[in-house]
Amino acid sequence: MHLDNHYCDPRLVALYDLDSGWSADRDYYLALAQSKSKPMQILDLGCGTGLLCLAFADLGHRVTGVDPSAEMLKVGQTKDSQNRITWLQSTAQNLSVEQTFDLIIMTGHAFQVLLSEADLLATFAHVKAGLAPNGQFVFESRNPDFDWAACWDYTLDLRLADQPLQETRRLLTFQDQRLSFELVYQFAHERLTSHSQLRFWSRTEIEALLLASGLKTDKCLGDWNGEPFSPARSPEMIFHVGH
Repeated sequence: MHLDNHYCDPRLVALYDLDSGWSADRDYYLALAQSKSKPMQILDLGCGTGLLCLAFADLGHRVTGVDPSAEMLKVGQTKDSQNRITWLQSTAQNLSVEQTFDLIIMTGHAFQVLLSEADLLATFAHVKAGLAPNGQFVFESRNPDFDWAACWDYTLDLRLADQPLQETRRLLTFQDQRLSFELVYQFAHERLTSHSQLRFWSRTEIEALLLASGLKTDKCLGDWNGEPFSPARSPEMIFHVGH
């Protein structure tokens, strides 16, 4: 599997927690486990540097973090000084675990790096096999009817180890459900670029493939405040899925 540069270049992985820190979506996912009276088995697919993994572990849950990037996992392991988390290097499509989980999550729009029906079906098959009888699979994907092109580009001023740098995201193409973009990182004496592609699946497509995989949508929400999904207004499609 090809990994985008900002997920595998150590110089860019070091920036991940600066521009992808704690946010409303992470509050939402953490709340799924906050009220539980006994420890849950939790699987974080596409865990990145482990921000949520560590927060779940702080609540006493048993956590497995999976990511295809060795560099991202290395950062997570460094933060996990008490070795509370099981870290696995794998894609969601090729995941192999022998236990079941009460909660399986995919956050940060990681779902959208799954570009083909084969990718989705392989991922859903592993999720179904790994989901406990009363478990939940929760993930989000951007609503394709929202005007993402109008708000995609940005420029951020960051500071790493007291060195200023600038991060710019720029949309390149958006057609046939696929958005291609680049991230440009301008350091004082160096310029690094990362290219990415995402797929904007429709709700109908996702739910049909879930059903074909033996999974069903319990609810679909439209934002991190828990509002019902509206095709015309909602930026997100937040799926709660069970057997």
